[in-house]
Amino acid sequence: MVRGVSGRVAGVGRSATVSLFDLVGELRAAGRSVVDVSGGQPDFATGEHVVTAAVAALHEGFTHYTASRGLPELRELVSAKLLADNGIEVAPTDVVITPSAKHGLYAALLTLLDPGDEVVVPTPSWVSYQAMARLVGGVPVEAELSGANGFRLTREVLEGAVSGRTKAVLVNTPNNPTGRALDAEEARVLAEFAVAHDLYVVADEIYEAVLFDGRRHLSVAALPGCAERTLTVNGFSKSHAMTGWRLGWVAGPGAVMAELVKVQEHTVSCAGSFVQRGGIAALSGPEEYVAGMVESYDRRRRVVVDGLNALPGVSCALPEGTFYAFADISGAGKGGSVGFAEWALRDAGVAVTPGVAFGAGGEGYVRLSFAAPVDVVHEALARLARALG
Repeated sequence: MVRGVSGRVAGVGRSATVSLFDLVGELRAAGRSVVDVSGGQPDFATGEHVVTAAVAALHEGFTHYTASRGLPELRELVSAKLLADNGIEVAPTDVVITPSAKHGLYAALLTLLDPGDEVVVPTPSWVSYQAMARLVGGVPVEAELSGANGFRLTREVLEGAVSGRTKAVLVNTPNNPTGRALDAEEARVLAEFAVAHDLYVVADEIYEAVLFDGRRHLSVAALPGCAERTLTVNGFSKSHAMTGWRLGWVAGPGAVMAELVKVQEHTVSCAGSFVQRGGIAALSGPEEYVAGMVESYDRRRRVVVDGLNALPGVSCALPEGTFYAFADISGAGKGGSVGFAEWALRDAGVAVTPGVAFGAGGEGYVRLSFAAPVDVVHEALARLARALG
């Protein structure tokens, strides 16, 4: 531990996905040929109408602070979108526009958790959830899901993680890394669990737009008894290929949102003014290119899953949403998930994310992203096939 550094920070590891991104850059700079399918970076350009709106705002001199809650027009659009698409009735005053959904998640946890409070995190789950909980002084408790039943969320697993210190449950649907989307039964189980234990729910719905085979997204806040206890977090990164724009939102019960906005005021003040103008264009403009991205992801997921299932000792279920394939590599003979990821990078020149980075439930799996261009996906599969013989 570095002298003088807080235990909260020193006790948290680096983001596995960001670390891999950095490592790939270093290897490429050193002359190594590396095919990167480890990250969640859509290869599509942001919609031209979104770019045009932000550039126009810059030329207008719209480059100063906004209200901490965000531009009224953008909050109204988010409120309308939540009602129309998600069945969530929330006033524009109870929406806070954040500089990324990631910051929104952090603000939500900081608002809800006192030191020592526990938050149940079904795993496998995104690498930052548990780190965020620790950074705000909370205690993440894994509810370990099993690949044997398709990583289904069950009441039994949730009850095994709850205690007298539990304050909230954090759920992500569609799920990074498994690609699972909550079905109606799982959603009902989650709602009844939260109500029975009087818990808050932090619902990360960032992959909402990326669903396949006609599935419809189920929002936790729209479930019985959940509107008054759920903070819904979403944004533009995945749905509108706006990862670098860093724009998201949190919506929830008025009393809680009045407290959450204090976090915004005392940390980042507000999201970027001209970036918010881009968000207005994204929500009010044409959506055809979003559907086009999802259609492309659909084609790629089939290529990836077919290719993975053709590899000796590897199996992979077809993801229901997101742009990730979560492959079972336990029969490949390369050790656990870390061993396989190290082998893939060293011997095949392919960067994948070890499943254990997503919690105990991810051991024996690796995550591959098909947000990369299709030729990159093909090359990654070909390299893995050659290396596995």
